[in-house]
Amino acid sequence: MASPLRQVGTGANSQSLEEARKRVFHFFREACRSIPQIMETYNLHEVITTSQLRSVVAAQFRKQAHVTNPKVIDMLIIKGDEELRNCLDHSKQRHHILGQYVIAQGGLIPSNVGAVSSGGSDFLQKFYNSNNF
Repeated sequence: MASPLRQVGTGANSQSLEEARKRVFHFFREACRSIPQIMETYNLHEVITTSQLRSVVAAQFRKQAHVTNPKVIDMLIIKGDEELRNCLDHSKQRHHILGQYVIAQGGLIPSNVGAVSSGGSDFLQKFYNSNNF
């Protein structure tokens, strides 16, 4: 099955920061257009909404906002395009998507992770409080 993703033009090198910026916006639009298909392919509707996943994608782009070298931006676009194609071609499994984009972004992490339960036996309380845990 051919991927519906259009070619982002990863072969060309950006000559200026403005050209690289246009390519980033084009790639971001393509990634956002692919989100519904990714949601359907990996059955993510039960754990995250489309708008939340779009926010996760936007956060990934914002994380690299400080980069001003056009060659580095081109390299990031190539890596992002490869990641997107892997998701669309079902080269990843559901737990990969959940781990990288849902759990890692705080979508499924409970607020009390790492907290030790106050209940339990005296032995367990001593064990939890020891340095061996």
